[in-house]
Amino acid sequence: MKVPHGFRRIYINIMRFLRAFNRLVVRLYHYVEINELTGLLILAFIIGIIGGYAAVAFRIILNTSQELFWGTTDSLHFLSIEFSQIRWYVKILIPALGGLIVGPIIYFLVREARGSGIPEVMEAIATKGGWIRARVIPLKALLSAISIGSGGSAGREGPIVHIGSSTGSIVGQYLNLNEEKRKILIGCGASAGIAGTFNAPIGGMLFSLEVLLGEFRISRFSPLIVSSVMSTVIAQVYLGTNPAFMIPEYTLVSPWEIIPYIFLGLIGAFVGMAFSKSLYLTEDLFNKLNIPVYLKPAIGGLLMGILALQLPNLYGVGYSSIEQTLTGQMGLWMLLLLAAGKIVATNLTLGSGGSGGVFAPSLFIGATTGGTFGIIVHSLFPASTGLPGSYALVGMGAVVAGAAHAPLTAILILFEMTRDYHIILPLMLSCIISAVISMQIKPHNIYTTKLMQRGIDIRRETEAPILRSIKVREVMSTDIISLNEGASVEEINRVFSESHHTHFPVVEKGSSQVIGILNYTDYWDYMAEEHTSRILVARDLARTPAVTINENDHLLNALNKISTYKTELLPVVRKEDKNLVGVLSRNDIINEYNSRLQNDHTLIGNFND
Repeated sequence: MKVPHGFRRIYINIMRFLRAFNRLVVRLYHYVEINELTGLLILAFIIGIIGGYAAVAFRIILNTSQELFWGTTDSLHFLSIEFSQIRWYVKILIPALGGLIVGPIIYFLVREARGSGIPEVMEAIATKGGWIRARVIPLKALLSAISIGSGGSAGREGPIVHIGSSTGSIVGQYLNLNEEKRKILIGCGASAGIAGTFNAPIGGMLFSLEVLLGEFRISRFSPLIVSSVMSTVIAQVYLGTNPAFMIPEYTLVSPWEIIPYIFLGLIGAFVGMAFSKSLYLTEDLFNKLNIPVYLKPAIGGLLMGILALQLPNLYGVGYSSIEQTLTGQMGLWMLLLLAAGKIVATNLTLGSGGSGGVFAPSLFIGATTGGTFGIIVHSLFPASTGLPGSYALVGMGAVVAGAAHAPLTAILILFEMTRDYHIILPLMLSCIISAVISMQIKPHNIYTTKLMQRGIDIRRETEAPILRSIKVREVMSTDIISLNEGASVEEINRVFSESHHTHFPVVEKGSSQVIGILNYTDYWDYMAEEHTSRILVARDLARTPAVTINENDHLLNALNKISTYKTELLPVVRKEDKNLVGVLSRNDIINEYNSRLQNDHTLIGNFND
């Protein structure tokens, strides 16, 4: 059968395009490898544009989903007279239907799309070399749009971060870039997503640095800025340049008003921790239910719908309710109910296995908590305190900082979302207080808690590549003071008196093979017990087992051995004959690690410290 001429021409043109595209990819790869920073900036520019369009597209998909489920894209519809006329059982069944659709897709196709997706991005950065599956992009967008559009209580920032990060990862994979570059591109995608979603380029960049990457390097900082800027430009073209919330101008009424904001920081810390703790307790409860996993989001949706019957503000993202709180349109008891209700509603939506973010719920909980506090404070001290809306605004930042341990991100995103400079001082104070207190009480934030449940310690995983790259022989001390196994008490006393060390390897007579460690404290305790009633030698006194490390091993294994066996000194031995060639202490490892960080001239700071 002869192929028509028109089809043959189309086929030839497609093949020409693919060959040209492949040549472009090869050239781009070589350029990035040769001109590392410039090449990454070019890729960041591209990812920023993609991220901006992804934010716009996700907004359209979410609005379409909401219109399909509820017949409108207006977020105020849930509070309107028309909504109250919808039959009660429909209001319950629609969120359940959303969960019924989402559950099987997540379970059978893309389990990493469950929840906000940000812990999965952090896991990809820390343990998977920046590798994220391509299917995450369309499915995460679809599933989150269904979860939120059907009324589920969740935010849109988590999904867009997951989508943007996946885009960065796929670009890195396609260009066959190394692990470090893939991680930077993931950060570019995340910052582009946040910037495009909230119209907050600085906040998007800081979110990637503070929450995802954990380090502040020029090599990472510059591409993130480019991505954030490009994404914001694209989002502003399609979504406008207005801030996320239109609010009155707030200011400090009196210098004494700083005191209530200090207490608001304390409250924000505990509310943020309560939200994080309750979310994973709810997830544990759903995990224990003896029903198919893919049906649990439907149950969560059903329960959430029942809760929202009397509190329709709990449906969806809740930005309109936040704005009403900021402008003082809600009373004390309603704010209290909404603060508690939003925690429960979000727990039911995400804890049962739905898809969506926790950032917007944190803003909602913070606004209602701060608004409640503001009403009380303003009623007690009307002449020296501002309107409750100012406390609602600061409460948003305080709860986000407490839940996510990200005070800089909270401060900058809230500032960019409201563009109100007058409230920046109390906002900064409350956010820092909230973050410091929550980090002291609960070391893991709302994202890393999920990873810790899987046995993944983000900080250790961040340190691991550095320690794994350093050989023991590069750090060990070769100025060895060892004791022969037959050394007498007099010889041991002399060694202790002439040296500032407190641990000494004890070696076999006639060789350098280690049989134990002589510890200064153990030595004197043992001597006091024995009262030198018999002739003692070093072998008798070497109570610490002979845990050794090979000179060709890396520092991560050495640190693990020191931690496991609770020793301060590791004898280093030669692989061939096990003879002692050096010693390594915990301080040696710490000093070398810090030295490597300081010698990296591109490192400015580490947010995980």
